[in-house]
Amino acid sequence: MSALSDFSNGLTAAVEKGGAGTVLVDARRRYPASGIAYAADLVLTADHVVTREENLNIATADGKNYPVTIAGRDPGSDLALLRLAEKALTPAKVAESVAKIGQLVLALGRPSHAGVQASWGIVTAINGPARTGRGGLLDEYIQTETTSYPGFSGGPLINTEGEVLGLNTSGLARGAALTIPVKFAWRIADALDKHGTVKRGYLGVRTQPVEIPESARKALKRDQEHGLLVLWLEEKGPAEQGGLLVGDILVAVGSQPVGDPDDLFATLNSDTVGKSVAIEVLRGGRPETVSVKVGERK
Repeated sequence: MSALSDFSNGLTAAVEKGGAGTVLVDARRRYPASGIAYAADLVLTADHVVTREENLNIATADGKNYPVTIAGRDPGSDLALLRLAEKALTPAKVAESVAKIGQLVLALGRPSHAGVQASWGIVTAINGPARTGRGGLLDEYIQTETTSYPGFSGGPLINTEGEVLGLNTSGLARGAALTIPVKFAWRIADALDKHGTVKRGYLGVRTQPVEIPESARKALKRDQEHGLLVLWLEEKGPAEQGGLLVGDILVAVGSQPVGDPDDLFATLNSDTVGKSVAIEVLRGGRPETVSVKVGERK
């Protein structure tokens, strides 16, 4: 068998595997959209394709149809979670590694009962943070050469093993297709499952990742290589009121180490909004702890 045939068969296998967790979402007047089996009774899709609140349905790879209800939605990230009355789905397999520039990927959709559709290309850029057209903030997003056909919104971006790298949507950047990384999308889905909405915490800081000097690591009594240097504080914002200073290096929030902006975003989840959290900093190379009441990002 030729190398080209092997390559083709590999893509076919990836589509078959990824397509098993890709569902049709019938939640708007026009053509259906797509979704990802997030759990046995939950489907994650793009919020902008859910324009009805009643008579919502999904269709799976085996042709079965199920009524669903809205478990939660977050317009800011263009994500919505739909719930089945029964545990009938096999959750999609999530990739253990993140997308990388130049990586070969496939965009999948199930916009009709005819079956799964696919397009392929490479990851061209990984950008962020960026304000969305729906009043939210994406800490990171993926851009690819794949073609987003009508009804692909809500479907997965997969790797050549058929594992989910993110959720595709054209509802965040004035119709341009981009992918919400799975680590971000799944975190939002978890919050929607628990609370129905998403509250986003914020400290009112601008930071920059920096390397922690060896002497400071010893003072921390843990092997942490990076922290976040505070460059700016919002006037009368949560961080300033809590006693943080420009020049502090954030190393942990609520006992969770932070080494990059994604780490910080992850710690400021729905459960922290309005609550005081202990923030560990390096100040003049010495560890200190301040208590900050987390605000809600608007």
